[in-house]
Amino acid sequence: MRAHSTLLPLLASFVLVPPALARVPTDPWLSEFGGTPDLSFSGITTFAHLPHSRCLDRPDTPFDVAILGVPFDTALSFRPGARFGPNGLRSGSRRQRPERGYSSVLGINPYMTGLNILDCGDVPVNPFDTPTAIKQINAAYRSMLNHPVASEEKMRELNMQKGLDGEYHPRIIALGGDHTIVLPILDAVHDTYGPVSVIHFDAHIDTWNPNRYYGSVSVQAGVNHGTFFWHAYEQGFIKHNASIHAGIRTKFSGPVDLTDDVTAGFDLVHTMDIDEHGVEWIAEKIKARVGDGPVVISLDVDVMDPAYVPATGTPESGGWTTRELRWILYNLMGLNIVACDVVELSPAYDTNAEISAIAAADIVYDFLAMLAIGVKGQDASSASAPASGGHTADEL
Repeated sequence: MRAHSTLLPLLASFVLVPPALARVPTDPWLSEFGGTPDLSFSGITTFAHLPHSRCLDRPDTPFDVAILGVPFDTALSFRPGARFGPNGLRSGSRRQRPERGYSSVLGINPYMTGLNILDCGDVPVNPFDTPTAIKQINAAYRSMLNHPVASEEKMRELNMQKGLDGEYHPRIIALGGDHTIVLPILDAVHDTYGPVSVIHFDAHIDTWNPNRYYGSVSVQAGVNHGTFFWHAYEQGFIKHNASIHAGIRTKFSGPVDLTDDVTAGFDLVHTMDIDEHGVEWIAEKIKARVGDGPVVISLDVDVMDPAYVPATGTPESGGWTTRELRWILYNLMGLNIVACDVVELSPAYDTNAEISAIAAADIVYDFLAMLAIGVKGQDASSASAPASGGHTADEL
């Protein structure tokens, strides 16, 4: 027995081991650091480190909310550079991430509510041909709206409004790009939901009649970031007398500009109203104006004072602080939002600390929170929601 027991180790030494297995060492990274998540400053830059897909090339990709860059800036009147806005916004969002997105003010982490949120990359708009670029934006947005939602149950739970076809459609947050991108976006949204109300945060009204707008020397020149809402009004994309500007402080050619603005269906909140009336008054005026129907929120970063957001194409002094603007948005939670955008960020004019990009990215976070909180106070799931009337939303 003793001889047999000493023979076993000797035989074991001659067992054939496949050469590939014999030469594989333990991987030095995986063995000690495998699975380490990217930090805020590492990894491929998507918005808030969200998963990425080229959604325009994959029309069957499901999602509930998409981040979509629109790097267009060939219809500007002053400083160019907004084509780099989507990249700047993603860079400004690097300290956001889904697993650390809880707001102690709102009591929610919009990334962790069950909504499937995806960064769908950018629309590859043509920088040489503005009419073609506008067609591309419109086609891209229509395509995105036709993607399947990831969770109809979640959309129903949040009381999201269905389209005119009786189906749920994803919500898209567009990253501009100059403000002209909203015209082809409104065209696509109108086809899905019918005429919509617009909450327009901006230093400028953007309803200038192209027949009176300086520089409109041709039909195409008359479609720009100062006239697009006038065109949207003329084409019936905007619900009559149910839209509002907030943060206005630009100079005008005269009273006729304001008359045209009323004709286009807008009321306005002046930037100075915050000092006389306060945030809650502004929010209540906005809610009373837009009512319970489908709403598009379009936010030009120049609504904020250039001390806080210098990186924009047409800065105006005397704007709201970042905190004041975000507090207004917090008081708008519960509206029937069908689309959002943040536009006119021009990173070339930002500080080295990216203060503009960080502020703009936080506004996108607030939009995500608004969508994650859902529609309050009424049944918005039907496409035939009331066109007017008061809307009571939860105050935060």
